[in-house]
Amino acid sequence: MTTAIATLSPKAARPLGYWSATAFLGLVVVAAALAPLVAPYEPDAVDFAATLAPLSPDHLLGADQSGRDLFSRVLYGARTSLIGPLALLAIASVLGVALGTLAAWHRGWVDAVVSRLTDVMYAFPGLLFVVLIVAVFGNGMTTAVVALGLAYTPTIAKYTRSVALAECRKPYIDAYRVQGMGGFTICVRHLVPNLARSIVGYLVVLFGEGLMSLATLSFLGFGAQPPSSDWGLMVKEGQPAIVQGAFLPVLVPGVAIALVVVSFNVIGVRLADRMGVRGS
Repeated sequence: MTTAIATLSPKAARPLGYWSATAFLGLVVVAAALAPLVAPYEPDAVDFAATLAPLSPDHLLGADQSGRDLFSRVLYGARTSLIGPLALLAIASVLGVALGTLAAWHRGWVDAVVSRLTDVMYAFPGLLFVVLIVAVFGNGMTTAVVALGLAYTPTIAKYTRSVALAECRKPYIDAYRVQGMGGFTICVRHLVPNLARSIVGYLVVLFGEGLMSLATLSFLGFGAQPPSSDWGLMVKEGQPAIVQGAFLPVLVPGVAIALVVVSFNVIGVRLADRMGVRGS
């Protein structure tokens, strides 16, 4: 009996972790959407009388060196911190799925060209590519999102190609071809929708990575610009407070980033496992 319990405990913990992560992310999304109603202060409201204030009823998560309420800033910052990765993955998904499907469907020289192209892009350091784009078009959240969307494209293209190659070998593809259906129609109506389950689980995991990447760019000064309350920018702006012995301006947004990234990873892995079991 002891052995059985020890064997089942990890499996029993997986749904618990999945639902806990889902509930937490749901709470974050709702809080971000209702930030103007929930936040006790405006995110950029300066109060020098509350400079580096500790945890208190007036400032639930303390205040930064300008006296701005950290709780309010984290709530408003959740908007850019969630919408940014969603936008970059939308760009990367459209381009990556199209390239991966094209390579898997045509194979031959088309597959070779697309594979070499994605290999070159994949080998090029993503951060260096983004910095190059920012240097040409200027810094800002929009430029960072577009640049990261292009940087993530080869990753999604390679994954899509791998799952599409296996899917193209299935009998229903040949059946549609025999019926005279064109390749574009088969891909759009049947192949890509059947790949959606696998791709969605992969994208959920990439969401957390995209959030980290955007936060890193904002920290380096290439992404969100002041007075934005983006979490990565909050970490950068809170650094000088550490010298004064105040850790909350860095700790609060840093913990928010870590919790959201871990939650997306837990959900993504769980979805990938469930979809893999169903597909087998």
